Amino acid sequence: MPVTHPSAGPRRRPPLPDLLVSLAGALFVLAGAAGLVPGPAAVALAVAGGSALACVRLAWLAGAPPAPPDPAVATPAGRQARRVALSRRVAGILDAAVLTAGLTVAVLPLSDPVHRLPVALAGLAIAAPLFALALLRLPGRSRLSGGERLRRGVDVVGLGVSLVFAGWVLLPSGPVPPAARIASVGGAVALAVLLVAAVAERRRRPGAARCHAGAAATLGALALLVVLLAYAAPDRAALAVAPPLLAGALLTAAGARRTAAGERPRRDAAPAAWPGLTAPAGIAALAAGQHLWTVGEFTAPAIALGLSVIPPMVVREVLAAADQRRRAERLAASEARLRHLVGEDRLPADAPPADRAELVHALTRRAGGALLVVDLHGADETAVLDGPVLAEVVHRLRSGSGAHDLVARLTDSEFAVLTDLGPVPAYALGTRLLTALAEPCPRPGGASRLRASIGLAETTGGEPEDVLRQADLARRRAVQLGRDRVEWYDAYLEEQLVRRLDLERELPGAVARGELDLVYQPVLALADRQPVGTEALLRWRSPALGTVLPDELLPVATDLDLLGEVGRWVLDRACRQLADWSGSGRELWMAVNVTPRELAAPDFVARTATALAAYDVPPERLVVEVAEPAVAPELSTVVARLAGLRSLGVRTALDDFRAEHASLAQLRRLPIDLLKVGPHMVGPGADGQRPLIDVVANLGDRLGLEVVVEGLESDAQVAGARRAGCRYGQGFALARPAPAERVEAWFEEFPSAPR
Repeated sequence: MPVTHPSAGPRRRPPLPDLLVSLAGALFVLAGAAGLVPGPAAVALAVAGGSALACVRLAWLAGAPPAPPDPAVATPAGRQARRVALSRRVAGILDAAVLTAGLTVAVLPLSDPVHRLPVALAGLAIAAPLFALALLRLPGRSRLSGGERLRRGVDVVGLGVSLVFAGWVLLPSGPVPPAARIASVGGAVALAVLLVAAVAERRRRPGAARCHAGAAATLGALALLVVLLAYAAPDRAALAVAPPLLAGALLTAAGARRTAAGERPRRDAAPAAWPGLTAPAGIAALAAGQHLWTVGEFTAPAIALGLSVIPPMVVREVLAAADQRRRAERLAASEARLRHLVGEDRLPADAPPADRAELVHALTRRAGGALLVVDLHGADETAVLDGPVLAEVVHRLRSGSGAHDLVARLTDSEFAVLTDLGPVPAYALGTRLLTALAEPCPRPGGASRLRASIGLAETTGGEPEDVLRQADLARRRAVQLGRDRVEWYDAYLEEQLVRRLDLERELPGAVARGELDLVYQPVLALADRQPVGTEALLRWRSPALGTVLPDELLPVATDLDLLGEVGRWVLDRACRQLADWSGSGRELWMAVNVTPRELAAPDFVARTATALAAYDVPPERLVVEVAEPAVAPELSTVVARLAGLRSLGVRTALDDFRAEHASLAQLRRLPIDLLKVGPHMVGPGADGQRPLIDVVANLGDRLGLEVVVEGLESDAQVAGARRAGCRYGQGFALARPAPAERVEAWFEEFPSAPR
């Protein structure tokens, strides 16, 4: 069945637990800044919640059962097992790294001040290799080309040198403790590597990018903590490490969860634009400005280190210029082909159509117009678009389109026509294309007939992917309505299609899950308003979609080939309920609605007999109804099945009788016992003539049919049906549909009803 793939959903908000631990961390940091809690204790408390939450999530990922394979992705079982095992190992290593960072700050307030620096160094020394091991083993990692490695290396050098320079000039003047020197230089290099990797993977592997960003925040915070402890900074200064440690833990867990969920690298994702110039230059400039403000002069090593920021920036610009030149050459080649496709001269007859990428490019250049998506099928529902037929289809699409229209092939059986015409002329173009495509296509061994469905969407004010999606939704609607038609896109259409797709997704298995239900509307004798029968009405109580009525349910069941399963359930449940009521002594009939397609099943009569025998129900208590408007296409089959039911003793009814000329002509052929009409026949006739119900009642009397007026919603309609001589009626004015228990309670109000 068709499935809609939305282009881009709204950004998800952070989960509630993340918000709560972040809020708690912020409160502890504020308490520490206000002096209400000692600095190391405030840091430990602020980080504890986030670290615990992240560790729990990572531990669950490390031990979680493997997710079922995605049927849409053909992945070998062995490869899938290796990917699952690798994701578990990576989650376990990341769990150890986050736990190490959390324990490092948790131990600080419990340690003597003289032991805090070794604790921080030990935590950094353990966490850094764990993060490196995990990040190098993340699934989906691809081998970089030589050019990509060079560009990434230059970015790392530029950012790393600027961070080292910033640490150099921002550290207090005088001798630098060895621990501070190691932490500042090592932290700067690690930050550069991790941040460049995070930005580079942001679009291709978002989960991996979050893991890199989380590792950068965590290791940067631990390096800063080592520097602060090496310089014996005040306790409140340690509060600066709490936000990055908390964010790092949550980011790491979020990235690992997304990676473990089976994140597949996006091969077509555009590379993220790393601020190769602004980031290193901005960091160096801010650090230099702060140093000039506080110190006023630079040492010779500081000047040399600051100047060393410039060469990577120059190399980065040279590489960027080369990339831009190559990109411009590719665009020029694509532009030339596109101009050839949509230019003044038509393409040769044997030229291939444009592809999807060229269509998207053309959509970005069109300020207005329309897009038509054409779906083709063989007359026997088989794919025939191969060889000569494909060439003929492309030729007809180009011949029917304008000189500047672009014809593209989207899939094996789908094409698109991009035109500058407005919506109304584009609709006329779609109609002409339908006519052209309906002609037989010559092929070896005979001719092939095609059926087409065309969806139309305007291109004004929309992104290319949105326009394609809208035209495809309109195309789906055309297919659902029977093909050989053109359908417009509108917002209401999209709502209908989304609803339809939801129904198609949820309906399979509804019978097995026990989601179907029957309600019963009593049928009353109009003379004394005593109940004589009920009509079983189907309801689908879907937990996801709410209550679904038959008007929505049955077309979907028909398309999914579930109509037989649903019909068998309805017949069985109705017979069981009828047996329960018959056991209590009530002589009521039960009407069950069926479609001509259900009647056409060869075993329908036999199944009905089986259901009656299973519950020991007298056949005359069951009434099988079929709607009159749907009878004509299957008239001979319906007549045969109704005759078979009557041979069992089952009564039959013609529902929704319209009293038109065709209806009257086929009425004599149908072996029925009851005739059901709507309330519109009860009102006064045109030009003062008597109500139509009088005519129908007389006709029913002559043919030996009982007339049931349904849909009665007022006492006036009830009185009109009774005056016309109709014996039975049903509707809200008499009794509303209700579950079996409520109908039974309602029956108790009629002790004189047939028993």
